[in-house]
Amino acid sequence: MSIAVPRRVLPVIVLSQFAGTSLWFAVNAVMPDLERAWRLPAGAVGSLTAAVQLGFVAGTLVFALLMLADRFRPQRVFLACALVGAVLNALMLATGGAFERLVLLRFAVGFALAGIYPVGMKIAASWYRQRLGAVMGVLIGALVLGTALPHGLRALAGPETPATPLPAGLAPWQLVVLAVSCLAAAGGLATAWLVPASPQAPPGVPITPRALATIWSDRRLRASVFGYFGHMWELYAFYVLVPLIVAGRVAGTAASAVSFWTIAAGAAGCVVGGLLVRRFGSAGVANFQLATSAACCLAAPLMTAAPWPLFLGWLLLWGTTVVGDSPQFSTLTAQNAPPAVVGSVLTFANCIGFAISVVSIEVFVRAAHFWPLAWILPGLAAGPLLGLWMLRPLVRGTAGPVATAPPPASR
Repeated sequence: MSIAVPRRVLPVIVLSQFAGTSLWFAVNAVMPDLERAWRLPAGAVGSLTAAVQLGFVAGTLVFALLMLADRFRPQRVFLACALVGAVLNALMLATGGAFERLVLLRFAVGFALAGIYPVGMKIAASWYRQRLGAVMGVLIGALVLGTALPHGLRALAGPETPATPLPAGLAPWQLVVLAVSCLAAAGGLATAWLVPASPQAPPGVPITPRALATIWSDRRLRASVFGYFGHMWELYAFYVLVPLIVAGRVAGTAASAVSFWTIAAGAAGCVVGGLLVRRFGSAGVANFQLATSAACCLAAPLMTAAPWPLFLGWLLLWGTTVVGDSPQFSTLTAQNAPPAVVGSVLTFANCIGFAISVVSIEVFVRAAHFWPLAWILPGLAAGPLLGLWMLRPLVRGTAGPVATAPPPASR
């Protein structure tokens, strides 16, 4: 039975997710400033991003095992994690560049994000069970914009020596960090105050390790989950490498602006992909976007030296398709998992996927210190190519209905 959903619910959730997930890449957007101010070690961007990913994996497991979003009202969990994440992010300014403290703080921010991203999806799923496929595209699009937001703020903040003095003697990059924290806190407050509890929220189900065996033994489920794993090999490593790719062509705030638009283009990929599902099916849409992003990886040796319009078009296409398949992998996994273990399957797939991203981030960031980006970027295609191979059983089949099970926190 469907229920009347207050009009404000979806916009508030979307904006809150957008604001909360801006914490994810707050450091990456100001990394050149941090390297100048604090003389961070080589490869710091990889280590700090990997710390966030590992914190998110740990937080996801803890939240799932303790069923915190079921024991407590999820809006309050979202608020608490948004406020904690905002404070932890701002505390970065007090470290003075102590690298070990920065790593610990980024891990803690990742842990807090486990109470923002997945819990926000859970809140949305409790209200939009009948239209979840379309809502998923909008929500993950908002998450992509949140990921890109710090780069946009850094572009707006201006150069390191602005013409006009800044409040309290803060540098532009410090204002960016504080702005991200304020936005995350505001998102948490908006969700807690403006999104009521859904009367049709499903009861929580404890996770079970037997879901791991199900992932391997069920052919269709294995196809969607391993397709997602291939997607995760590429996604976050690409997000980390975007500023380095752009820096080869432009510098300063212009580089931040191009980085923002490259990552933000993924929001369009999520939304448009969701609209095309009814015609081509989730597997068809995921297959097309995965193949396109793989082609972008393989084209890197030519595109990094291409004329500016072609270079920019290549980056925007890559940014659009690298994440545009995320809602479809979420839908496919929810469709193919047995109902009794769907929550466990989604949790384990999510954690393994983010663990894979830690490996790829470290591999490609370290490789970038020894070889030109044009040589190493094609290596990102290994993930999408594996995903395409694994997706074959689903692409050959017919499109199923849009899933109505709770979505995973996958990207």
